[in-house]
Amino acid sequence: MSAHSSAAPSPHAGPPGPEAPRSGTVAVLGATGCVGRQVCVAFERAGREVLGIARNRGDHPPGDAFTAFDVAGGDPAELAVLLTAAGVDTVVNATGGWVLTEEAMHESHVLLVERLLGATALMAVRPRVVQLGTIHEYGFADEGVSIDESFVPDPVTPYARTKHAGSAAVLAATAAGEADGVVLRPVNLCGPHTPEASFLGALMARIAAADPREGLELTLADARRDYLDVRDLAAAVLAAAHAPVSGRVINLGRGEAVPMREIVALVVAASGFPADAVRERTAEVQSKGGNWTRADISLAGELLDWRPRIGLRDSLRDMWAAGPGRHP
Repeated sequence: MSAHSSAAPSPHAGPPGPEAPRSGTVAVLGATGCVGRQVCVAFERAGREVLGIARNRGDHPPGDAFTAFDVAGGDPAELAVLLTAAGVDTVVNATGGWVLTEEAMHESHVLLVERLLGATALMAVRPRVVQLGTIHEYGFADEGVSIDESFVPDPVTPYARTKHAGSAAVLAATAAGEADGVVLRPVNLCGPHTPEASFLGALMARIAAADPREGLELTLADARRDYLDVRDLAAAVLAAAHAPVSGRVINLGRGEAVPMREIVALVVAASGFPADAVRERTAEVQSKGGNWTRADISLAGELLDWRPRIGLRDSLRDMWAAGPGRHP
């Protein structure tokens, strides 16, 4: 890694503007998570230096640059010094999660963003901020509808409300000329290292623990979902970091509403578990996204020159193979 200036941040900062080329270090907040680790890989492959930031190193690759820092609980001035010393000109906020209390969600999704924006405002050259929100910020959508960026957000769960508050903070700071931010709103994610707490992660854990001789009973909702591979999301983050776009919201997905039964069948096939040993029963939808999710991804193609490249079958196969002790 090359040396960088450690000059103190300046209170008289100014954004470089979305057209300015960026070649400095990329700070990835939440670098140890499912999304963060793929974002780190995407930028490294693009030739950018990456600084991973999280509360704890966890299983972050030992050879990569990493700093343990609690952004939500830390001093914005300390974070500004850290980012400046590392030569950071791009920050990706890939933090957060949904298996948290509402108070913890507020800390991870709202307070953290406020502290981050406080830090970037102190830097001599304010970095590009790529904020990862969620399609659930829009609330429920009617069947057959593709969710585009003209939808008025109407979050209905604590997760969606707090994620939306974080997104709104980035957009407000950008509109006020205090930041250079863009918000990405992806659909549900799949692919390598997706958390076990997710529907797909929990499903794979159950299959891995099941005995084919005893069979496996699955409760499925009559719903259709749009799923995006986490590596495709990372590619979109990379594109958003470099694109001449500021103050915009961009939806991400595959643009397909796939029946959950079809998705489950793909998971079962990826695992090698006998399909005839699976018993299905139907239940009411109880997920955070209602019974229908499909993103309109045309704006992502227009502004980021991005489209999803990894099919569901390959994504779920790779997700299964990435699990501990599993084989495709």
